[in-house]
Amino acid sequence: MSFLKAITSSIIIAISASLCSCSGYTLGGARPEQLSHIDSIYIPMVENKTQVIKLAPQTTNSLTQAINNDGAFQVSTPAQSDATLKVVIEKIEYSEFRSSRLDTLLAEELISNIHASWELIDNQSKVLLSGKSNGETRFFVDDNQRLSRDDSIHDAIDKLSRKITSRISNGF
Repeated sequence: MSFLKAITSSIIIAISASLCSCSGYTLGGARPEQLSHIDSIYIPMVENKTQVIKLAPQTTNSLTQAINNDGAFQVSTPAQSDATLKVVIEKIEYSEFRSSRLDTLLAEELISNIHASWELIDNQSKVLLSGKSNGETRFFVDDNQRLSRDDSIHDAIDKLSRKITSRISNGF
């Protein structure tokens, strides 16, 4: 009976070891190699090169929230941070996605695309990562196209923030 217990326990141990190995996957440690020493990031006010009002503070808040939700880095003050994330909104493009069946010059659905460039700079002014990202959203046009654009811009900002955060946190 003791021999049977020994065989059963060794089989259980072997199965547990093979299941716990997780085929090489590890939790955490997915940061890009050049960011391994960075723990906290400072996010100054985003620079806005467009004419859209309140775009810079909305984008700054969205970036802060996206980085906090991701959890790979802490958002902190300039004195306590290891790096600074500088973001510049270059332009916003609108294009027609769908027009009215009766009047092809009347847009029913538009696409807004926010283009931004960004740099992650360490405290010695060395650029660790840089890139260009965009946030895109589709929206239906109501009677007032200006209000429709203003209402949809928040979704595009959130997508832009998530793309920048993913690039910094995961490397892709």
